[in-house]
Amino acid sequence: MYTNILIATDGSSLASHAVDQGLKLAKALGAKVCFLTVSERFHVFSLDADQLEETSATFSHHMKEQALRTLSEAGAMAEAIGVDAAKVHSEDDEPYQAIIRTAEVRRCDLIVMASHGRRGVSALLLGSETMKVLTHSKIPVLVVR
Repeated sequence: MYTNILIATDGSSLASHAVDQGLKLAKALGAKVCFLTVSERFHVFSLDADQLEETSATFSHHMKEQALRTLSEAGAMAEAIGVDAAKVHSEDDEPYQAIIRTAEVRRCDLIVMASHGRRGVSALLLGSETMKVLTHSKIPVLVVR
């Protein structure tokens, strides 16, 4: 079945639920896990309030701290139930591409992600990284709602 599972997380409570479900699946299957969190890159010209207030160096430091915290929490969850887990932080303006690329490079045979479960027009207009991964990935994706 699945032996190498990539679990994407942004540190949110919704993603934490996906981490928990992915770890339980990995434990049951005896699979390894790779946690991935993706940070956006700093842009000199941005309308994002977080980037307007920071310099490139402070933004990068802030993103690395957040990624470390996210991966540490996921790693602690894995350690608590005895699942072997690698931790990867990637910077990319298109998180879905980083998720797929990391899964391919690490030879993962399943991607686990959270979804907000939006439907109808809001799902079409907002789009989501999960939907993009589902659309573009050749690797199976388990969506946790």
